[in-house]
Amino acid sequence: MMTDTATPPTETPATESSAPHAAAHAPHVQVVKPEHTGARVTVLVQPEEKHLSLPRPKTSRQLLAALGLAEETALVAREGQLLTPDRHIWPGDTLLVRKVASSG
Repeated sequence: MMTDTATPPTETPATESSAPHAAAHAPHVQVVKPEHTGARVTVLVQPEEKHLSLPRPKTSRQLLAALGLAEETALVAREGQLLTPDRHIWPGDTLLVRKVASSG
């Protein structure tokens, strides 16, 4: 599971959620296509800090397409490792999608 290294984890009582990996700062995960009963992945989209659960795409290229992002506009990482557009995504993966922007 990927963690946000800029914000140290905090110990909070699990009163609102019994999910084992629910983050204290982001208890809500938006489920995309809830009718899908197959394999899913969890995605953290930055800088919005949006947590998504969506049907598993086969590659990071397909993940970006599912999110409506061009390959040149975002990075995909799994467990701290950047993924090239052709890298496979596995069921249950927790991924980070970091939108990048250049300033001129």
